[in-house]
Amino acid sequence: MNIGVFDQHESVDGLVESARDVADRGFGSFWMPQIFGLDAITALAVVAREVPTIAIGTAVVPTYPRHPMMMAAQSLTLQQISGGRFTLGIGLSHQIVIDSMLGMSFDKPVRHLREYLSILMPLLHGEASDFSGETLTAKLSLGIPDAPPVPVLVAALGSQMLKLAGTRTEGTITWMTGPATIESHVGPAIREAAAAAGRPEPRIVAALPVCVTDDPDAERERAAKVFAMYGYLPSYRAMLDLEGVAGPADVAIVGDAAAVVAGIERVMDAGATDFVAVPFANRHDTLDAVASLL
Repeated sequence: MNIGVFDQHESVDGLVESARDVADRGFGSFWMPQIFGLDAITALAVVAREVPTIAIGTAVVPTYPRHPMMMAAQSLTLQQISGGRFTLGIGLSHQIVIDSMLGMSFDKPVRHLREYLSILMPLLHGEASDFSGETLTAKLSLGIPDAPPVPVLVAALGSQMLKLAGTRTEGTITWMTGPATIESHVGPAIREAAAAAGRPEPRIVAALPVCVTDDPDAERERAAKVFAMYGYLPSYRAMLDLEGVAGPADVAIVGDAAAVVAGIERVMDAGATDFVAVPFANRHDTLDAVASLL
């Protein structure tokens, strides 16, 4: 069972300490988001050097602020440092971030991702890019030796995005997406697209909030507050609606150790190939319980 841990810190030293703890517990992967703090790819380069046994990944880096050539250069540099342990998770972010906070156009996001991947994927496989699109262009190659190809996962939730991810990349990484939705929507859509394109079975990396506790009601209340915004962002709201739940707290995996283990197993049984635990309280006990599945 492929199980990793998602974490973020204000300092690179704190991130390294967390990654070392995760590796020592026997987890297979360590994931970091790109939000409004440390640069994830830069920070993970330090993690890769300091913690040489664990796979690392971004979950996820928004595409709009970085030209795909620069994303490829950063990723290949990290892949060279890590010796092939890095997986690049990318996503569109959200209209409120791209339009309102960054002043960039969020028009036709599927077109944007299609053009982005047309440049990114060849470069990540050591090939030249010769692409001119409506919004993105790159006619160049990169010279970064000893960097294995970088696998790409797309934070794909809607049908068009899942089709694009299955056709062009190694898979998807989901957030706030419960087991029923993985089984009925995410898995079938991305697997059908990958099969039609003659690609290998895609990875479905499912990330969810997790907490081991003897007071599940209190921790669900905490989850409802901590993750409240995901109940309003349209892409996540759509997945919660498909799951038939009121909000993010309802897809969090919360309870005693046995309940948490059972919840993760439900996600894997639904079709996820990997699970990423996002401990939001009682970190030590939570990671102990999740590690029992390794």
